[in-house]
Amino acid sequence: MKKIYNKLVRDRPPEIIKAEGSEYKIKILSDEKFAVELLNKLKEETQELIEAKDNRPELIKEIGDVYEVIDAIIEYYNLDRREIIKIKKERKVKRGGFEKKIFLESVDNL
Repeated sequence: MKKIYNKLVRDRPPEIIKAEGSEYKIKILSDEKFAVELLNKLKEETQELIEAKDNRPELIKEIGDVYEVIDAIIEYYNLDRREIIKIKKERKVKRGGFEKKIFLESVDNL
């Protein structure tokens, strides 16, 4: 029975699928399509992370997957990790982190 995926996958699934005796169909994406699919993959992995919130081993695995996709995005866009960390730190100083667990309900503009 054929299962349709139509999604970006890591590099090794085709060889794993073949080793299991199954057949597969893949295509190599253009750079433009790859950029789109990387962002789709980030959404997918983030949703899986949300769903794993009550299962510590799954939560750890899904955070690792999110990191992997973020690393691929950083590489694809040729971004500087040091600059990202610098900006992250600056934003934390300016806007804070999440330590206080603040949930903004509303703002009345006067």
